[in-house]
Amino acid sequence: MALRQPCSVSSSSSSFFGDYRRRFYTQISWPKSRYLKSSNNFSGCKASWQELAGVLIFSAIPFTAVKAIANSPLGESLQRRLEENKKAAVKNSSKFKALAEKARNESLWYGEERPRWLGPIPYDYPVYLTGELPGDYGFDIAGLGKDPLAFQKYFNFEILHARWAMLAALGALLPELLDLLGAFHFVEPVWWRVGYSKLKGDTLDYLGIPGFHFAGSQGVIVIAICQALLMVGPEYARYCGIEALEPLGIYLPGDINYPGGALFDPLNLSKDPVAFEELKVKEIKNGRLAMVAWLGFYIQAAVTGKGPVQNLLDHLADPFHNNLLSLFKSW
Repeated sequence: MALRQPCSVSSSSSSFFGDYRRRFYTQISWPKSRYLKSSNNFSGCKASWQELAGVLIFSAIPFTAVKAIANSPLGESLQRRLEENKKAAVKNSSKFKALAEKARNESLWYGEERPRWLGPIPYDYPVYLTGELPGDYGFDIAGLGKDPLAFQKYFNFEILHARWAMLAALGALLPELLDLLGAFHFVEPVWWRVGYSKLKGDTLDYLGIPGFHFAGSQGVIVIAICQALLMVGPEYARYCGIEALEPLGIYLPGDINYPGGALFDPLNLSKDPVAFEELKVKEIKNGRLAMVAWLGFYIQAAVTGKGPVQNLLDHLADPFHNNLLSLFKSW
């Protein structure tokens, strides 16, 4: 019987990977923030039980408050008022949906005549992609949309992640930009260094105010638990559908992806069905761009150790030496 030999790495390969790893870690400028109180040992949870209990209770307040209001006399009053006005609201919603359907049929961005991802180049596009949803350019090389139910589910997930990506991109760019302009000095303006600091067990002083820790002294595990608790309510409502807020007397005229109403459309951007259908396309296009941008943020952080705004400024200052090719050459 032949015995399998253990895998070995030659000395030259080991030297290559060792040199590669050293270069990688020396390229990253690890944070030394003026607002960080450093700890040499990783701490998943180093807060006192009072701090822990306080943060956990605060995180659970939104969900418990909604349940309490729904089951209170106030909630019953709101529900009765909703029942009185719901018939007219449903009728108006049905009219709007009919107008939206007409707007999609007449729009350039929907239907068989919509733009495709290859433009004028002839291609056998999937027949199951009919252009009913915003952002459908006939691109599905993996065949993920063959099942109509799965296709709708993937679209729901894409919308959800696109919106998170746009919000997160704003949260990553704005603090760094304001800090570089000197308009405001954040605790740590570079997005990835905040998470890295928490992994090290550092304590963050929010807004540079000494002792203002709200969750700044908590470990990563505690923060993760708090995030999960804060998301229980929204995720439960999303799972139940737009009817989940009716116990609070709130009627949403749209669907799960575009609920509408004063709560989700305070600027009343959906009042014009034609403009609203175009806004859907703009949203998914910008959301996809934001998701791709985050891939760039991750790579830039790993390669340069800087934030995206600083990387952009370095490139604009010297585009011939600060670019992707020059970074790979330096490695």
